[in-house]
Amino acid sequence: MSHSVNAGSGSSIKESLASWGDLAGLLRGGDQGAIVPVVIPRDNRGLRWTVLVWFGFFALCSALMMTLNALVGGVAAGVAYSVLSVPTLIVGVLSIAAAGLWWWRGSIIEIEEGTHGILTRYGAIVRPIGPGRHYLWHPWSRVDFVVDTRTEIPYTAPVLACPTRENVPLKSIEFFLKFQITDPIRFVTIIGASNFDLVLSSAVQDAIRQRSRQVNTESAYDLRGSNVEDMRRLLNGQLEKYGVRITGCNIPDVQLPNQYQQHLATRERVAKELVAYEQEWELTRKRRIDTLLMDIERSKKTRDAKIVEVNASLNKARKDVAQMLEEQVTEAQRVRYEIETRGRADLVAAENEAKAQQRLATAYRDNRAVLEYELARRRLDVGAVLAERAPRPVVVQTEAGSGDGSALSTLITAQLLPQVLNGAGSPRTPLGPSSDVAREAMESAQGAVAAAAERQQQMADEYQRRQEGAMRRQFENGEGYGGQGRRG
Repeated sequence: MSHSVNAGSGSSIKESLASWGDLAGLLRGGDQGAIVPVVIPRDNRGLRWTVLVWFGFFALCSALMMTLNALVGGVAAGVAYSVLSVPTLIVGVLSIAAAGLWWWRGSIIEIEEGTHGILTRYGAIVRPIGPGRHYLWHPWSRVDFVVDTRTEIPYTAPVLACPTRENVPLKSIEFFLKFQITDPIRFVTIIGASNFDLVLSSAVQDAIRQRSRQVNTESAYDLRGSNVEDMRRLLNGQLEKYGVRITGCNIPDVQLPNQYQQHLATRERVAKELVAYEQEWELTRKRRIDTLLMDIERSKKTRDAKIVEVNASLNKARKDVAQMLEEQVTEAQRVRYEIETRGRADLVAAENEAKAQQRLATAYRDNRAVLEYELARRRLDVGAVLAERAPRPVVVQTEAGSGDGSALSTLITAQLLPQVLNGAGSPRTPLGPSSDVAREAMESAQGAVAAAAERQQQMADEYQRRQEGAMRRQFENGEGYGGQGRRG
């Protein structure tokens, strides 16, 4: 059982009846281009295994009856019934075991990952069962539906003749969405896959027509790739009661009417020509601007070259001025060094001359001392000579109270005195008036020598003061030795 409800160029949703081995192929690949989110599995279990159960019970009952007859009957009948009861018992046990194995194997079902099964009992839905292996021990338990609950199922719904705000019908608007079944029981019991195709197509057309009414015809192409989050919320509000959630949607393509497309083509051609003209004008303008910029750059280069030349001349002039200043400074330093050298030489000469004068004065002082020494030595010689030539008084002492003062004694003494002096060499006696004359002569000679030495010392000091004053005045006036002026 399979049929398609949406027969257009878009997607169609349906449910299919298949065996357990074909479930994965239908849920993942669909059926003849249709989307199959729900598959009704064929249940091949039935109650045929109960035949083996009844046959086993019959065999067991027969074996029991044979055993009772063997106990009640004769020997021959007992042996025959005993021989027949054992195989019958074995057959009954094997039949019951085969029936149990058949029942166990038929109760196993496997739900694929990403799908859910709807478990029913006596036709009533019990619960959904998840992926994995399950055992349906109850003979009247069934899995009526297997629903894909993980895959985001793509769905394409082209909507034809959608009017715009100017009531111009668009040729078609293609709408693409992805939905996911979140509640398999509600989806199966309320709507089903085939009815959901019709409901989803109607809801998509209604949403697309509402959106196309909001745009102008010339901006209809703006619907492609536009934000359709409001449409997704609208569809989710409509389909939530069916256990379906829209995970994503967009508008991949919009087709305008043929006549309007021709108008748009004409407008596009005119727009392209306008763009071409604008580009040509832009190229012309750019070419002119480039020419002007080249002229400006050439003028700038000429100006820069002149500026460089002027700067070079200015640098050369500055260098010449700096060189001249350096030469002037060097010449001034040379003149200053020459003046200082001459001044130092004059100063050294003056110092040497002052030292010579000082040594001369010292020599004069030394000569004065020598003269004083010579004068003293000569004074001593003169004194010695005078002392030798001076008359020697002789004092004749008489005893006191002798009263010997007669003339005779004086005469005798005068006659005997020369002899005594010549013969005995008596010591000298103090000089008389001649010694005072000699002393006065020595003092006058000594005063003359001292006055001469003092006059000579005064003349040397005066000459040194004059030399020092003259040198100081020359250096204060900036003149060299000998009255030469400063140059430069």
